[in-house]
Amino acid sequence: MSSLLSGELKPNVSDSVLDASALLALVLRETGEVFVARVIEDGAVISPVNYAEVVSRLTDSGMGEATVRAALQSVRVRISEFSSTDAWRAGLLRRETRHLGLSLGDRACLALGASTGLPVVTGDTAWKELDVGVEVVLCR
Repeated sequence: MSSLLSGELKPNVSDSVLDASALLALVLRETGEVFVARVIEDGAVISPVNYAEVVSRLTDSGMGEATVRAALQSVRVRISEFSSTDAWRAGLLRRETRHLGLSLGDRACLALGASTGLPVVTGDTAWKELDVGVEVVLCR
């Protein structure tokens, strides 16, 4: 597992899976936004489960639907399919990740990373403790 903490570093990946926290860092201009922007330039995909988390968080912050749509429309990230195999993997990851408090969305991201063989990019530093066969890259 690798951990890149500086927003100034160019990620050494040609394609990545984004966790909701990574996309939120970009949209909300939080620490890690420059790193995530560069990851997206190289090509990124997000699970529809994680995309729903992003929409939920933005609306929870008080943004209206039109503002959320505008904020996300400018981001060039592919929304993947979430297959029954991904659902199965996410469910099985519960036991291995419970001690870190990972949500269903977190596990959906990891399942997509496992099924595609791509690294996952997250802002959640607890993920660096994971050993589930998926490369984890921290955006902050």
